[in-house]
Amino acid sequence: MSERYDAGMKVRRQVLGDAHVDRATAAKTEFDAPFQDMITEGAWGTVWDSDGLTHRERSILTIALLAGDGNFEELAMHIRATANTGATPEDIREAFMHVAIYCGVPKANHAFKIAKETYKEMGISL
Repeated sequence: MSERYDAGMKVRRQVLGDAHVDRATAAKTEFDAPFQDMITEGAWGTVWDSDGLTHRERSILTIALLAGDGNFEELAMHIRATANTGATPEDIREAFMHVAIYCGVPKANHAFKIAKETYKEMGISL
């Protein structure tokens, strides 16, 4: 693998945790391996590994973008990752308030629902 892949895998593990990355790696097949490698190199090895923003800032931004675009499938995963990035429930609440104004109340409302469920699963009282 490339240096970018190795850097991406390191950041991916830091942010999402070893258990998540191990599950994703175990589920990888010949069919989706090129896609998974692209994500590791591009998203994690290029964007997340950049010095331009902290992992906390990227975490908040990613969560807001997922909610704002209505891509709720990965929202819980990235909320769980805040345990590793330092983004707080208050940070996420503020991001969703921004989503409500700029992307729509229904999207923010659904994001709040997912966040409350996810924080409850994480044992975090709100």
